[in-house]
Amino acid sequence: MQVQKNVSLLNYNTFGVEVYSHNFVEVNEVHTVKNLIESGYLDQNYLILGGGSNVLFTKDFDGLIIRNTITGIELIEKNSHYLVKAGAGVVWHKLVEFCIAQDISGIENLSLIPGSCGAAPIQNIGAYGVELKDVFNELEAIDLETGMTKTFTKDDCDFGYRNSVFKNELKGQYLIISLTLQLKKKFEFNTSYGAIENELQNLGVEKLSPKIISQAVCNIRRSKLPDPEELGNAGSFFKNPIISNDHFLELQKSNPDIKYYTLEDGQVKVPAGWLIEKSGWKGQRFGNYGVHKNQALVLVNYGGAQGQEIYDLSERILKDIKSKFDIALEREVNIIL
Repeated sequence: MQVQKNVSLLNYNTFGVEVYSHNFVEVNEVHTVKNLIESGYLDQNYLILGGGSNVLFTKDFDGLIIRNTITGIELIEKNSHYLVKAGAGVVWHKLVEFCIAQDISGIENLSLIPGSCGAAPIQNIGAYGVELKDVFNELEAIDLETGMTKTFTKDDCDFGYRNSVFKNELKGQYLIISLTLQLKKKFEFNTSYGAIENELQNLGVEKLSPKIISQAVCNIRRSKLPDPEELGNAGSFFKNPIISNDHFLELQKSNPDIKYYTLEDGQVKVPAGWLIEKSGWKGQRFGNYGVHKNQALVLVNYGGAQGQEIYDLSERILKDIKSKFDIALEREVNIIL
């Protein structure tokens, strides 16, 4: 175990914000976590960091950054399904590619989502009609106070829309070491959400497969979302708000072009990107940061921006949406103040 001092986090957050951490350690094995606990390093303020794709640092971190790099993928075949177990440090899209290479369906709609497998259940990642909870089996995590390993079932995780128990009452208390998915042997494709069917038509697809749906999803995402290696961002910065049907009907009177998805419980999900674009923020640039020109959900760092500047921009957008639509947007990105 090697704890480094005053480490730049520029290459460890996809926003490309230049901040420093007082202490920094990489965890690639379970025993390293236990060594950290026994050494007393966790008595200070600490933050677990995976791919850094869902975090915005507004200043230097006065504590310990724990970068989770535990790897490995294991495939277990059962009678009716597969279990796919991945180390928390595995890049999520690498797990998607692994399943596609085995011709296993279930997570192809989640292609190209940035981040690590350990972060996926914390956020309950989702895209194009599929959420992690739909294929989740269990995860293993270490209690950072006792050093004991615990297995969490789906019920234990209390999954919600871009939410889980690890973002609430158990926040910062556990370090996830592995994630196991349960994927069906029989193909069950979901192509009805968003622009997938249109893209499949553009590709001239005659027979569906996990690989071709993944390609369609990747094509759509690349056309809308900037590559973090080329332009600093954390993907969707805001959650899509869920409002009552009555509230929606009132908005629809003055905004007949409003986009929406009716939920099973009668509530309505409104795309945050539509609200932000309708309010004139899309493509707005303020020096070296702004709102992406192709996707209003994405705040970007053109190079050299401070995290506080990006955070302040998000505040202005939140207030504007509230005043115009009486909708309180929520940030999807984890803000480190």
